[in-house]
Amino acid sequence: MPKRLLSIFFFSIQANCQGQPSFSRPRSLSLHDCVSEFESRAAFSMASTMQNGGTKRGSRKRVSQAEGNDSAPPAKAARTEPSAKPCVADIFETLEYGPAPESAAVANKWLEEHDRALGHFIDGKWYKPADRSTYDSVNQATGEKLATTLQGTNEDVDVAVTAARKAFKNWSTLSGHARARHLYAIARNVQKHMRLLAVIEAMDNGKTIRETRDCDVPLVARHFYHHAGWAQLFDTEFAGWKSIGVVGAIVPWNFPLMLLTWKVCPALAAGNTVVLKPASYTRLSALLLAEICSEAGLPPGVFNVVTGNGAFGSKLAEHSDVDKVAFTGSTGVGQLLRRSTAGTGKKLSLELGGKSPFVVFDSADLDSVVEGAVDAIWFNQGQVCSAGSRLIVQETIYETVVKKVKERMAHLRLGSSLDKCMDMGAIVDPSQRRSIDEMVQRARREGADVHQAYACMPENGCFYPPTLVTNVSTVSNIVQEEVFGPVLAVLTFRTPKEAIALANNTKFGLAASVWSEEINVAMEVAISIKAGAVWINGHNLFDAAAGFGGYRESGFGRDGGKEGMYEYVRPSWEERARPVVDEKKLATFGATVPGRPLNPNDGHGPLIHAIEGGSSLPSIDRTTKMYIGGAQKRPDATYSRPVLGADGKALGNVGEGNRKDIREAVEAAFKAAPGWGKRAAHNRAQITYYMAENLELRRQEFATRICQMTGCSETEGLREVDLSIERLYHWSAYADKFGGTVQETTLYGATVKIHEPVGVIGIACPEEHPLLGFVSLFAPAVVRGNTIVIIPSQKHPLSACDLYQVFETSDLPGGVVNIVTGDRDHLSKYLVEHQNVEAMWYFGSSEGSRFVEANSAENVKRTWVNYGEARDWTSTEQGQGQEFLYHAIECKNIWIPMGEIFAN
Repeated sequence: MPKRLLSIFFFSIQANCQGQPSFSRPRSLSLHDCVSEFESRAAFSMASTMQNGGTKRGSRKRVSQAEGNDSAPPAKAARTEPSAKPCVADIFETLEYGPAPESAAVANKWLEEHDRALGHFIDGKWYKPADRSTYDSVNQATGEKLATTLQGTNEDVDVAVTAARKAFKNWSTLSGHARARHLYAIARNVQKHMRLLAVIEAMDNGKTIRETRDCDVPLVARHFYHHAGWAQLFDTEFAGWKSIGVVGAIVPWNFPLMLLTWKVCPALAAGNTVVLKPASYTRLSALLLAEICSEAGLPPGVFNVVTGNGAFGSKLAEHSDVDKVAFTGSTGVGQLLRRSTAGTGKKLSLELGGKSPFVVFDSADLDSVVEGAVDAIWFNQGQVCSAGSRLIVQETIYETVVKKVKERMAHLRLGSSLDKCMDMGAIVDPSQRRSIDEMVQRARREGADVHQAYACMPENGCFYPPTLVTNVSTVSNIVQEEVFGPVLAVLTFRTPKEAIALANNTKFGLAASVWSEEINVAMEVAISIKAGAVWINGHNLFDAAAGFGGYRESGFGRDGGKEGMYEYVRPSWEERARPVVDEKKLATFGATVPGRPLNPNDGHGPLIHAIEGGSSLPSIDRTTKMYIGGAQKRPDATYSRPVLGADGKALGNVGEGNRKDIREAVEAAFKAAPGWGKRAAHNRAQITYYMAENLELRRQEFATRICQMTGCSETEGLREVDLSIERLYHWSAYADKFGGTVQETTLYGATVKIHEPVGVIGIACPEEHPLLGFVSLFAPAVVRGNTIVIIPSQKHPLSACDLYQVFETSDLPGGVVNIVTGDRDHLSKYLVEHQNVEAMWYFGSSEGSRFVEANSAENVKRTWVNYGEARDWTSTEQGQGQEFLYHAIECKNIWIPMGEIFAN
């Protein structure tokens, strides 16, 4: 035995053997005594392990199911008792682990104190109405029934929301310091009850105690501490913003405790009150936290927990007195919530599914890659929305990486959630296990090779083996759809561009990781991947100071960081809209009839007038074209729309746009987006300054046009032009001053927040202020690197059309701004339905707002609507507030580790 190891054992045993009745030793130990002590303990541990079904870490005698075998696990070899006391060499060969169970006594005691029958927690106390059906919470690792909880009803939602609304009146008016003290007190209490929380979470969810103890609960405390700081700084850091009201929070079963704090902490810090609905499978930790908050002195009604099935969550989201819905869960349910809350004036944030790429270059440290893969896909049994479920590896190292991953799979340990030696726990429910297996069997039927490590599978419990799927294509179901289980699919690439293309070949955009020791490659790939969080040489790193959330069908909004706080505030001037929607108008939304000749009996007069100066010659017809791809384009159809002045006289014609015009405009914007988004911010600023300069040269001309269309005075027309010039200057200034920041996370390294463009944005302008409204909307979108398809004022479109020459003389690249004229709602319908439009801003009717929000659910695009309510575009608060920037950017956090020189 090496002397270095013997010395370690010597000090270890000398420090720890005292007080052990089985191995009492004199206070002074010789080296020989230490070796004997170690061998005795090892033999005892090994015998205990064999008797209790322990597993081996590092044993080369494991059997993994080979590719193509049946899905049933192989027969397990009979276990035998050790025939003789093993020596140290045997222990080093087998590295046998004995059981290391965490006691469930503290959790059982808490459950028994509540008679293992829990109600809702409303208004600071337990609420258990009679005649409610119940649901059994079960430990999936053992099948043991833990407790019963209530299946809530509409009446229970009413009681909880009423309590939250009552508490909001006082909570929202507390000073930031007072709210900070409450959040700090909760953080302290969470730490005091950390072991209870960790055990309850492990038992209720099936995940390992190592994960709940070392990851989940510490992050819960971290979020309360972090957001206590935002509460303290609220009046200064969020000047111009205010709390929303009552928040309905709905969280999933994979991280039932941690994810609820991602909603509750920022909501409370901003002055809101919360009604939380935990997942059906995992209710216990949420109810426990509510009791802990009450113990910490949180005022009654500020945080309420109600339990029920999935439909019960919809009842909470649809409650008329809930002002904001915060949801984490599947994309399908998120789409349903988007439709059910559409047009109600509720704020909504969605953190949905993912299919995150795990990109490995041949310059990576492959041993680190393998351990990173364990964290990426087998952490929490793969039941993680950000799980790195697509291993995209460079061809030159494919075979080596796959071999190493298979070897590592053979050493993963599955078992009781309370055993501290386990790597993986149970799947949350048998139905989820069936769903995972169905997708794996489909991959097998489609020709994939499936490798599963069964050696460590317990005989009982809801477990699923670590699974590796190779020989798949980019369109395979197992590659494209979220499995939400311990299943890793493998693809290969040759060049970095191909790696980026494969990584972005998904409808999701939640997270990604890039593995390379070459920082220039890693950073460029990280920036090029469309995802809300990108880790370099790591995966599944989280912290309260960095927002987490996705692009595309992974949802919108962020949890954590300052960016996450904006999900729980509204502009100070704004009240919640409660629009009234005419269902008949909604049913015909977007329908239009092409233009007809003007009826002279209506007093419109002819389109062709005598030219000025007393000549008898008629003026030349002017029908303004569309502006698409940097050029003036005729509309697809031959229809045009007359533009009437305030006096009813015709001023001219504009093209009548249709679906094909929208399609062409979106194609132009989509093509221009990569180049414009990568342009230097200074260059974008200069182009926008040029627009202001060229608009200034034609100030009188634009003012006259505004007066003709709207009937305003010349002074008012000139003021609108001047305000438009000022807006261009304002947003030009922000082109290179809102790029992001460095987040102060717990990572030893740099976590860089980058404000990326959203992509292609569709914009429908308001009728009023035809120039100012247009400029106020297009400018912030464009300066932040987005490309747009914009519909100008339907009644007064000529001011926007007059900007064609301004854009051309300001060096604006083709496709960045595309203008389609016509019926606003007809064109908005096709914009919101287009799959390549990433966001839709609509300023029109309440019916249109509801239509836009409901139909945005198809690809979960971001929306910004006015619910039919007017806005003062001349006001700096309403016409150029920070909310414009909020809607114009996506937050991406790139985690860059360090550690080559100094250990952390």
